[in-house]
Amino acid sequence: MRVPLSWLREYVDLPATETGRDVQAKLVDVGLEVETVEHIGAGLKGPLVVGQVLTIEELEGFKKPIRFCTVDVGSANGTGEPQEIVCGARNFAVGDKVVVVLPGAVLPGDFAIAARKTYGRTSHGMICSTDELGMGDDGTHGIIVLSPEHEVGTDAIELLQLVDEVLDIAVTPDRGYCLSMRGVARETAIAYGLPLRDPALLDVPAPNAFGYPVKVADPIGCDRFTARTVVGLDPEARSPIWMQRRLQKAGMRPISLTVDITNYVMLELGQPLHAYDRTRIDGPIGVRRAQQGEKLTTLDGTARVLDAEDLVITDNRGPIGLAGVMGGANTEIADTQNGGSTTEVVIEAAHFDAISIARTARRHKLSSEASKRFERGADPQAAAAAAQRTVDLLVLLAGGTAEAGVTEVAAPSAPRTIPMPADHPDRVAGVAYGRETVVRRLQQVGCDVYGQDELLVTVPSWRPDLSEPNDLAEEVIRLEGYENLPSTLPTPPSGRGLTDRQRLHRRVGRALAGAGYVEALNYPFIGDAVLDQLGFDADDARRRTVKLVNPLSDEEPALRTTLLPGLLGALRRNDGRGSHDLALFETGLVFRPTGEETAAVRLPVDHRPGDEQIAGLNAALPHQPRRAAVVLAGAREQAGWWGKGRPVGWADSIEAARAIAREAGVELIVRNDQHAPWHPGRCAALFVTANDAEVLVGHAGELHPGVIKELHLPERTCAMEIDLDLLEQAVDGALQAPRISTFPVATQDVALIVAQDVPAADVEQALREGAGELLESLRLFDVFAGEQIGEGRKSLAYALRFRAPDRTLTVDEATAARDAAVALAAERTGAVLRGA
Repeated sequence: MRVPLSWLREYVDLPATETGRDVQAKLVDVGLEVETVEHIGAGLKGPLVVGQVLTIEELEGFKKPIRFCTVDVGSANGTGEPQEIVCGARNFAVGDKVVVVLPGAVLPGDFAIAARKTYGRTSHGMICSTDELGMGDDGTHGIIVLSPEHEVGTDAIELLQLVDEVLDIAVTPDRGYCLSMRGVARETAIAYGLPLRDPALLDVPAPNAFGYPVKVADPIGCDRFTARTVVGLDPEARSPIWMQRRLQKAGMRPISLTVDITNYVMLELGQPLHAYDRTRIDGPIGVRRAQQGEKLTTLDGTARVLDAEDLVITDNRGPIGLAGVMGGANTEIADTQNGGSTTEVVIEAAHFDAISIARTARRHKLSSEASKRFERGADPQAAAAAAQRTVDLLVLLAGGTAEAGVTEVAAPSAPRTIPMPADHPDRVAGVAYGRETVVRRLQQVGCDVYGQDELLVTVPSWRPDLSEPNDLAEEVIRLEGYENLPSTLPTPPSGRGLTDRQRLHRRVGRALAGAGYVEALNYPFIGDAVLDQLGFDADDARRRTVKLVNPLSDEEPALRTTLLPGLLGALRRNDGRGSHDLALFETGLVFRPTGEETAAVRLPVDHRPGDEQIAGLNAALPHQPRRAAVVLAGAREQAGWWGKGRPVGWADSIEAARAIAREAGVELIVRNDQHAPWHPGRCAALFVTANDAEVLVGHAGELHPGVIKELHLPERTCAMEIDLDLLEQAVDGALQAPRISTFPVATQDVALIVAQDVPAADVEQALREGAGELLESLRLFDVFAGEQIGEGRKSLAYALRFRAPDRTLTVDEATAARDAAVALAAERTGAVLRGA
């Protein structure tokens, strides 16, 4: 919500010395999010005056039309002589009143004006457009043409209200009343302790039987509908400058007088309105739910197919508007500026159900100024006042006549009341406010308060967010100042520090960062589309997701069950922006529902919840294991003067898993597997040993070519995902630091021939077990297949390092350990010592 300070002063008598920054600080203190204060007209310096065009000479011989004009600016130029100005715009004529900036002036953007020769003539100033004056879009995209009543020589800076300050307020969903000058003025008055001139306090005639006929078929969707009629409008009437400028400063474009008035009143009172051309309405106005498949062309020119849940405004022909969102094109107001001449209008001021409007706006992807206010809870009691204010302005500015008929269809309703102990805010905040302060603050926000120790609070109609005692307590606390709440830090018991789990997660992050991976933090939201692209089977457990009640995006309505979609999306974006050599990692929670979750309980805020309540809340949560994942693409080692580079391979993703396992102090077992979204021939299953049993903790390898194509990823993209919680469970006691032996190492190389389908991991495991405790490390350094070793066979060459902690090994001891390792490998895998 953009709030011009000059407009705000109309409702609150702020001190003359108060600046936009001062008001911003006060509003922030009472809980509003004032993001910026814009200084409109900063650096603007006159002379800037009203002029009248006397002559226009068309200059020939240039690539674009150029006009040489003489303009009467009165005595503003010091001589009284006509001002000679060169101008390229064509939307003005002789006799028009325009805005002229004279030499010596400075326009926004530090643009100094001086006499200069151009197109063969000397131009003494400029005839100005809205863009040049920083006024915003007025729809003309040309020179400002003023109405004839303005005197030549009048100061245009004051006339056009070019200097002002505008507060830009980010209105949260619970503060819908602040999407109006009335609401912001109320908060400003409270912040300064000043009285408020409420613009909604108008004399409104009582409803009668002579108004325009209205039939509301859905009183739940529309609980109030006010209709007023104004006739005899002047189709030539234009919006006054003060109204146009207020709309522009508030971020809206002036369109026509009738439309501008409805927009102006909406900004002023927070009540969306709609004006219908009465001559284009066929019969009574109705409010009902749409029939499935009905069609409506809205004011933006889009033909929309309606849903049965949409609330629509109708006449005898069918829908003429999408209630609370946008009107229909078939009853649009027309004036001389857009080729018509509406002289009779019906004003609609209605109140619609917030949820219905929000769903309709989202369903049609049509967010409007009206829908923003209705879905946040507009004031139902403001409809009649808004209609009256619109009628008054139409009569005043368009020369219309208000018909005596007043239509008001309203469903029975009663004020909302909330019982609350007088000391409830004290107990919530831990501050002794006292009854007088509580009552005074609630009355300031518009509540009626009765009672002594037990208060009965009647909530104002413009605050639908106040529904229980805690909401009332929040009002008292915010107005008394959040900064005044006592800050008491808990005293932690000494000697605890980080848990083992926290230490492990930090070590994993440091290890991956040290290996060249960059951490990417992604939103934990996914949709079914990405699960299809990843090739998950219909019965895959990763397809069972937790759906969000109010997702940020309809395309991603669920919580992630794997870290890969977010990481792969980050990799794709970076690759598309020219970074082709990528290694990303992320650690975070995934959400895996078990089907045994219970309904969540609502915890109290005025006292500590009990253990049973906390347990009930935890029982409502899905299983949330913490995972680590990496994705790689491009070159793993760069080429340079030192030699050739190396592209990413499936082994790099497995090595990332091994690095994580080393940080946990466990040994990783790697086996071949087939698991989406990995390539069936380049996928490794990752196991650890826990409680004397092998436990699957993750997968690694190269992604399936079909997945790479669906997700538009670089060729040969690799990925790994591992469960950190399962790794932690496999840890046997505290992580032990490695013992460094001072004795020399004994190295033995061995080459074994095995069948082509024997995994190297099985051979490696057998060698480790057979070599015994003297084996320090084992590394596969060569794989060979060829005629020399026979068809269907391969040679695996390993380097074995032996070392004893207490002595120097003899050759016989190292050889014996190597032979024992080879013997066990031969027994388990059929390995044969090469060359034997």
